[in-house]
Amino acid sequence: MFLKAVPGLQKFLLWKTKHLSQQQFILILSAIIGFTAGLGAVIIKNLTHFIQNLLEGNLIANYHHAFYFIFPIIGLALTVFIIKKILRKPVGHGIPSTLYAISKRKGLMRSFQMYGSILTAPITVGFGGSVGLEGPTVATGASLGSNIARLFRMNQSARTLLIGCAAAGAMSSIFKAPIAAIIFAIEVFSLDLTLVSMLPLLTASVSAILTSYFFFGSDTILPFELMDDFTISEVPFYMILGCICALGSMYFTVIYFKIHTIFGKIENKFFRLLLAGAGLGIIIYFIPPLYGEGYGVINNLLAENYIQALGTNFLNDFLDNIWVVILLLAGLVVFKIFATSLTFAAGGVGGIFAPVLFMGSALGHCFALVVNHLGITNEPISTSSFTMVGMAGLMAGVLHAPLTAIFLIAELTGGYELFVPLMITALISYMITNTVQPHSVYTLELAQRGELLTHDKDQTVLTLLNINQIIEKNFIPLNVNMNLGDVIHEGVIKSSRNIFPVIDKEENFMGIILLDDIRPIMFKQHLYDEITVSDIMQRAPDIIDLQNDSMKTIMKKFQHSAAWNLPVVKDDKYVGFISKSKMLTAYRQKLIEVTV
Repeated sequence: MFLKAVPGLQKFLLWKTKHLSQQQFILILSAIIGFTAGLGAVIIKNLTHFIQNLLEGNLIANYHHAFYFIFPIIGLALTVFIIKKILRKPVGHGIPSTLYAISKRKGLMRSFQMYGSILTAPITVGFGGSVGLEGPTVATGASLGSNIARLFRMNQSARTLLIGCAAAGAMSSIFKAPIAAIIFAIEVFSLDLTLVSMLPLLTASVSAILTSYFFFGSDTILPFELMDDFTISEVPFYMILGCICALGSMYFTVIYFKIHTIFGKIENKFFRLLLAGAGLGIIIYFIPPLYGEGYGVINNLLAENYIQALGTNFLNDFLDNIWVVILLLAGLVVFKIFATSLTFAAGGVGGIFAPVLFMGSALGHCFALVVNHLGITNEPISTSSFTMVGMAGLMAGVLHAPLTAIFLIAELTGGYELFVPLMITALISYMITNTVQPHSVYTLELAQRGELLTHDKDQTVLTLLNINQIIEKNFIPLNVNMNLGDVIHEGVIKSSRNIFPVIDKEENFMGIILLDDIRPIMFKQHLYDEITVSDIMQRAPDIIDLQNDSMKTIMKKFQHSAAWNLPVVKDDKYVGFISKSKMLTAYRQKLIEVTV
């Protein structure tokens, strides 16, 4: 029905099959998707700025600080209203929801996701929600890529690649960093690094950045030009910054999920909105720099304009004291993740990319100020360089994307003078964080459920397998109270299988009977009434829990039990069996789909 709704599509598909190879068609689609992803970024960014300019207009300019408390609550309430009453579907967090679609929905994303984030993210951020626009922009582009691929009947492998193209396009358009955007798509979405994937990603990235230049000219989010040269004497300080960024990354992740868990227990969504929204309003009222994305704060820190960066607060008269500035910067690092988490908890739509950059910049700048004013070095270290490198360090730790962090900051600074410091700090931060927290904020929940795709091809194929499609149900269950005669007449005679599940009257799984167990006595009719199922049943070598076991766990159970068939239960009730041979066949078929 979806395909028939587009006039002339069937004719075009026939023409495409005759005149274009799959690779050529993917390149054409990647250019289109790059353009649409760039256009999505333009729309989301402009809507957000329009709302912000409206709220900061002459009407309320003199009372703006007093509105820091109420604005976020209004924005979050509007966002929740749109989701519940207009969209009527959960929008979800941008990149995690895209990763879930790739791993569990074969790269199929619902059509409402093409506009869901456009309607909600600008309101959340424009009214002061302390989150970023990158995640929603990626989700919008990814949904466009998924639905375009679906329209043209692309297979799962092609859909995943085009989703990656959309992600690269979105990031390229936002930051004007096309190389970092490609690396982001490969690192975060676990795409294969081959010429087949690189060309479409490059095409989409170029298409998106050209779209951005067309609408925004040469303006960038962080218009910074590196002035200070890297010196070898600064290496120990970049190494220390890497360790500090690792601690900051772990702090970010722990607080983020702790607040998510606490508010997740509140079932009343209205009460959750009120509680989290009020908490966010209070934090922003006392710490105005936490209002919105925070790129203005980062730019002011790079210019060392502390009055503009730190906003109006009760310590304004003491900003000439550098230790007061250091204290306030440390406060930004500590409280930004609380503001971000409360925004999500209240029902806001956004991403964590901007908050990570915000915290990293404050952390790096704070560290440089401390080193300089303790008199540790003969020559002061560059605060602007450490501000930029701090962003890369925290990004590498929180997002588990060290290469993206390195190339993004290198491209933003317009040169590669910081390349060595970026590599040092990002590498140390990532290695330490990865040791303690093996998964990023994006992937932790998916990894815990066994639904995460990685660069490990075997793991990816297992994750993509659908357990429900390989469950066999042509087994005859036997009641535990049956006698041997019932087993013969109701089970053996009617079944073509050599294994029988045993259940009780509530259909709870009790064990199994093998045909080999009853073969020696099945023709001794005088035993038919004497022997019961409970006398001859045995425990299963292992049991598969339909709700909790991932495909990787199931494979391990087959390996450890050496069984060819294992029973499947749901809430302790018998569902069916999974055979090793059918699972391996499904694995081979999925491997072909993924690699084609």
